[in-house]
Amino acid sequence: MNNFSDIVAYVRVVEAHSFVAAAQTLGMSPSAISKAVSRLEERLGARLLNRTTRSLSLTDVGASFYERCREALAQLDHAESEVSESRGVPRGRLRVDVPVSLGRRIIVPALPRFIAQYPEISVHMSMNDRVLDLVQEGIDAALRVGNLSDSSLVARRIGQLRGVTCASPEFIERYGVPNDPTDLPPEHCLQMFKVGNNQTREWLFRKGDVEHKILPAARLAFSDPESAVAAAVSGAGFVRSLDFTVEAQIASGLLQPVLEDWNDGAYWPVSVVYPQHRQPTAKIRAFIDFVSGLFPQTESAVRAPTTRATTAASQPESRARSALQPIP
Repeated sequence: MNNFSDIVAYVRVVEAHSFVAAAQTLGMSPSAISKAVSRLEERLGARLLNRTTRSLSLTDVGASFYERCREALAQLDHAESEVSESRGVPRGRLRVDVPVSLGRRIIVPALPRFIAQYPEISVHMSMNDRVLDLVQEGIDAALRVGNLSDSSLVARRIGQLRGVTCASPEFIERYGVPNDPTDLPPEHCLQMFKVGNNQTREWLFRKGDVEHKILPAARLAFSDPESAVAAAVSGAGFVRSLDFTVEAQIASGLLQPVLEDWNDGAYWPVSVVYPQHRQPTAKIRAFIDFVSGLFPQTESAVRAPTTRATTAASQPESRARSALQPIP
């Protein structure tokens, strides 16, 4: 089968919807990828892709051929993974994507231990707060915080993070300690918005069976949690953030937590996600096992991920869409 590399190129082009993205994934030039697909079409005597200057689309025969090739490559990946795992040696380049604050505060400081533990793995990490298309970007696995919806990703829940509401001691002295969420004026609550749609994140408070929601309306709004925390330290208002972004400021007295008795259920899952058509190779399993030790665990996170379910929130491993629900 002398056109195997051409088939790989074709599959990656379809998955990435781009010759350029496929070239980046395979470490080739876009022109080499284009020639590989053309050679494959010539050999088959059929057009597989409709090409324009701005888009690619599959022909009917191209779609059928892609599905067969994708399944075959998945089986080959699985076979290679089994051999690697039988030798117990995770190896190769591991491309991962993580949220910015999570990466800086938790993942990056732990990476030296990871590469020391697995000397045949090299890590290429991107950090951003946009939800990427893992296939198009050529990413092996990504970390996500929040509840995931169903789709074409497999999710393994590895732990949880807690939400904390706080403000500077000076701000609290000026406006008073809130006894319940109704004491929090929305204009005193710093806004956090989602990159892409600028939608302000709602704050959800829960105490037993009682819930209260606040839509922050302060004149300062941020997409970056660490910037919002810095503004709160400076006395700009109340901030609600995940615990790891404020623990140092609370420990040093720069921020003071409030309404801690209203934090029932204020925990958000941390999951590793990867495309469902890719088997969890030895290097991905090694990464999952390692990062699982970096987060507080829930009961569901420590169970063996053998059951597939409809939502990531109900089982530790599931097919999930690469989009986060808003963090309350």
